[in-house]
Amino acid sequence: MPVDVLTEATIGRPVGEVAAYAADPSNAPEWYRNIDTVEWRTEPPIQVGSRMSFVARFLGRRLEYEYEVIELVPGERLVMRMSEGPFPMETTYTWAEVDGATRMTLRNRGEPVGFAKVGAKAMAAAMRRANRKDLDNLRTILETRS
Repeated sequence: MPVDVLTEATIGRPVGEVAAYAADPSNAPEWYRNIDTVEWRTEPPIQVGSRMSFVARFLGRRLEYEYEVIELVPGERLVMRMSEGPFPMETTYTWAEVDGATRMTLRNRGEPVGFAKVGAKAMAAAMRRANRKDLDNLRTILETRS
């Protein structure tokens, strides 16, 4: 069963600011509650072909995975893909200006393999909850900056 989770939030900051912050993987542990560390595998800054390793916690488990940037349109869209592990996934960020603020979408989609297939429906619900909290956290961080 494929998983496709789309979450969005409106953040009261300009698109360029939101996109620059959210697209920098080094900031992920600050706004993603479940991400503990990020290690660049290629030299920053982010570009197509950049690779980063993440250590995260999800559903009570420690996860290590690597993403590769497969598409980047600064200020508009970022797509990263993970190809290995029990849940190969693609993560897409988009940013759009809405009345002086930014609408950011966060989409995670993939096809669980092996044992992960059994819990795909529960996994999608947990991802949706976590993504909402992460985007709320991102909004708080960016809107309270001076």
